[in-house]
Amino acid sequence: MKGLLITIDGPSGAGKSTVSQRLAMLLDYNYIDTGALYRAVALAALSKGCAPDDNENLAKICSHLALRFENTSKGQRLYANGDDITERIRTPEITMLASAISAKSVIREYLMDVQREMGRGGGVVFEGRDMGTVVFPEADIKFYLDADPDTRALRRYKELAEKHAGTSLTEVKGAMKKRDEDDSTRTLAPLKPAHDAIRIDSTYLEIEQVIEAMLEHIGAQTK
Repeated sequence: MKGLLITIDGPSGAGKSTVSQRLAMLLDYNYIDTGALYRAVALAALSKGCAPDDNENLAKICSHLALRFENTSKGQRLYANGDDITERIRTPEITMLASAISAKSVIREYLMDVQREMGRGGGVVFEGRDMGTVVFPEADIKFYLDADPDTRALRRYKELAEKHAGTSLTEVKGAMKKRDEDDSTRTLAPLKPAHDAIRIDSTYLEIEQVIEAMLEHIGAQTK
């Protein structure tokens, strides 16, 4: 039986990454962190000294960029042209740059092809911001995971603190607010729930409760 293509969209701090990874593991599906792909392009642009509004050079960078995920004993790793960039894409600078270039059509067109190739055949959970609205409008099941801004900011702050990122909660709230505004107001593929997405508010839910709710919806739709 062909596996389902499942999308989980939503803003940062809603719990998408943890939920998506665990759901994929329970279903024995592949997990794709699409945000990491945008970060990979941002890292490539930064290393080349390419400005986020330089469409011509961004296109050149994409034409020479091969991205792939690989499951290892250390977890899922992301490779760009054969180099492991998993840790290098998780800095605040890359986060903001990735948000800026994600509004560029040249980047979205390149990564849309990459993502659709990864989703070929099903059996995949895609985590992102426009998976159910733009990249996979015909996905089998679409979720939109959200939480209130203060809860999302606190979760993100704790995550960064564990990595000794040295940033304050106020800074995290400010950066998250700006990214929310940028992502939701951009003309190209703004962050929003798909019209047929199953919306889940994780503000007062534990990860296990979110996953349980998703599994119930998946079970109901596949009977």
